[in-house]
Amino acid sequence: MERVAVFVDVQNVFYTVKQTFGCHFDYQAFWSEVTQGREVIQAYAYAIDRGDPKQMRFQEILQSIGFDVKLKPFIQRRDGSAKGDWDVGITLDMIELATDVDVAVLASGDGDFDLVVGKLRDDHDVNVEVYGARRLTAASLIEAATRFVPIQNHLLLSR
Repeated sequence: MERVAVFVDVQNVFYTVKQTFGCHFDYQAFWSEVTQGREVIQAYAYAIDRGDPKQMRFQEILQSIGFDVKLKPFIQRRDGSAKGDWDVGITLDMIELATDVDVAVLASGDGDFDLVVGKLRDDHDVNVEVYGARRLTAASLIEAATRFVPIQNHLLLSR
């Protein structure tokens, strides 16, 4: 049985799916697809904590599906800009788990992940499946992946 680790860049998936399709990502359908016939070694959903009740309920749903939710505080700068991404944390977790898995699944379209995806594939012989909204997924990330799966149809919640 293949051993899998799942990494979801929640902010990236939320915004790219919303912009591309005008709806939300179906985390339950995604979970079923990427874990079927596989042993789940670890599954992380990385999110920004704004502390609002609706977001907390969403995080509980992710946990009930099977994800360990990792949160970072939302930081509002004095100039009005905001900060809050998990790129380094996701990268570190992917590298840390590389020796424990046969497959890594990354849900994100962020091209910053192309280097870690290539490293897992080339240096650790890990198959890396990338799920992303095709129109908003970096070409370099698609090329680095062992397999690219476009988020569409069955991975979308009804509009």
